[in-house]
Amino acid sequence: MNFHTNLNRLCFLLPIFLFAISLGLHAQEYDLLLKGGHLIDTKNNINTPMDIGVKDGKIKSVTKSISGKKAEKTIDISGYYVTPGLIDMHVHVFMGNQLDDYIANAQTSVMPDGFTFRSGVTTVVDAGSSGWRNFPLFKEQTIDKAKTRVLALLNIVGHGMKSRFDEQNLSDMNPEMTAYSITKLYPEILVGIKAAHYWGGFDQVDLAVEAGKRANVPVMVDFGEHDPPNSIESLFMEHLRPGDIFTHTYSYGPTQRETIVDENDKVKPFVFKAQERGIVFDVGHGGGAFSWRQAVPASQQGFKANVISTDLHTQSMNAGMKDLSNVLSKFMAMGFSLEDVIARATWAPAQVIGRTDLGHLDVGAEADIAVFSLREGDFGFLDVRRNTLKGNKKLETQLTLRAGKVVWDLNGLAGTDFSNK
Repeated sequence: MNFHTNLNRLCFLLPIFLFAISLGLHAQEYDLLLKGGHLIDTKNNINTPMDIGVKDGKIKSVTKSISGKKAEKTIDISGYYVTPGLIDMHVHVFMGNQLDDYIANAQTSVMPDGFTFRSGVTTVVDAGSSGWRNFPLFKEQTIDKAKTRVLALLNIVGHGMKSRFDEQNLSDMNPEMTAYSITKLYPEILVGIKAAHYWGGFDQVDLAVEAGKRANVPVMVDFGEHDPPNSIESLFMEHLRPGDIFTHTYSYGPTQRETIVDENDKVKPFVFKAQERGIVFDVGHGGGAFSWRQAVPASQQGFKANVISTDLHTQSMNAGMKDLSNVLSKFMAMGFSLEDVIARATWAPAQVIGRTDLGHLDVGAEADIAVFSLREGDFGFLDVRRNTLKGNKKLETQLTLRAGKVVWDLNGLAGTDFSNK
């Protein structure tokens, strides 16, 4: 190879080399910087203003001050609260077109993305819409297509919540197949088991707990629809294990479901003992399972559900429930602090479902982040019987990030100012 050939090659490569060096010198440390927000991160005991640097979809830095010069894009969130992306531990998102069915592959369920990000939710747990027989369809149809992270509790009934009649079929409650689906087929998605709407005694619960033992996961129980009501004291103390979940904690339907608060507005003593034993109490607001006459006296007497969730579906979202940010605001109207409600929708559910990679903003965690304004004013909050409780604070979701990408932006915080163009 002669001198001129080498010179020509050098002249060709030199600009490319210099350009590559230039790119390296100007490469930014962060793709996105959230600056000036007040961070509430229960796991890490943070409740103070912090900047958050995001790189490649993950949290790279959480510290008091990060220079905007280090980021490709900086979003000023001064005056707002920033939290880990919320976890809604009780939803129904197995939407489909089986017109005569209830929740499984039916129109009572909803597609998650349309109802999650706008309330700061980045992870949902479907609460038993499907069983082992139809979970593959649920996964293909919804879970694989959603931007929201969708986890699930597998119903002990093989066909899931196809109908109230199908949910009574003991022969379709198979602990072995349920556990196998969780441990061998879909361990990254299935985080527990659901027992619900059974009209008999404890048979369904006991089968679900057997499956829970096999798979080493918690069981969530919707324990109602029996006249006279079955004993929840027996449920808590004799049938469920520590770590198992009682949902619809504040429901009031005393002829079919025993309540935690008696008719004299007193929390039953065994309820406190059950919580001390490790039974997890989930709100599961829903369209018919949250009443002020249970929630208010319970809160006043020091009993608090461990997890705040919505029971999202078409019969709840346009009624008293609204969305998770609204439900959190309801609890603030009952005297809960902002820090308290955020904990019950982030780190608490993450621990309950055994997904401790979620619900916090550790360095290295996926950048699921919610940004809220805390409005002050005169607000009214409904229970399922259209009774109103007044409150003076209300959470409003301003911005939601899922894996470092903006997926909800109410007021254009992440946008470019058009007036400057």
